[in-house]
Amino acid sequence: MLAVLYDIHANLPALEAVLADAEQAGADRHLLGGDYAALGAWPVETLERLRWLPRAQWIRGNWERWLANPDDPPEIPFIRNSAAWARAALGEEDIAELSQLPASATLDGTFFCHASPISDMRSFLPEPADDEPELMDHVSQRRLAFGHTHIQFRRQGMDGVDLVNPGSVGLPFDGDVRAAYALIRDDGELELRRVAYDHEHVAAAIRERMEGFGEELAQRIDDASPPPSP
Repeated sequence: MLAVLYDIHANLPALEAVLADAEQAGADRHLLGGDYAALGAWPVETLERLRWLPRAQWIRGNWERWLANPDDPPEIPFIRNSAAWARAALGEEDIAELSQLPASATLDGTFFCHASPISDMRSFLPEPADDEPELMDHVSQRRLAFGHTHIQFRRQGMDGVDLVNPGSVGLPFDGDVRAAYALIRDDGELELRRVAYDHEHVAAAIRERMEGFGEELAQRIDDASPPPSP
């Protein structure tokens, strides 16, 4: 069984809760969908925990690109400050390794990417949008899994493709503070799951460790609300 984890964002307690839930359900493989060790209070510890996972396939998210290219993040103060803080914590070797991860992977008939097959930023929404044909980019697999928006949903896309956003492990934006992920069973059946964890402790750790710029991020942990558009 495959556990599908996206957008962990250095939230170690949420990650541990998800891994425990997935193990109890019978998961023995992991697909890691990007945005691992930034925008959270435990960048180093989160990366170390992920490296211990057996049979894990990693792909790159936009934060892996941003860490390697300091000019790439948007001009949003808490984003820029969080990137600089994570960059200092991780070091050049980890950042280089993460930036060189593949942009996509195909496992068991599912195409996995961070946001869409054409971009690590432009993604699918719970309701179809006009740019969806472009985002699909002629994907031939019958299921396409992605993250980036931190909103858990599943719907049918063009040509009957199963579009799946497992949601965010570490920073949900859909009003539900529980960690989100997905399981794909060996017969192909997919289940979207949510797991409770001590999000109040995480918000407090962000305020303490990222003092001076972490308040907005801590508030997102507290209420799982989406950030304003840049």
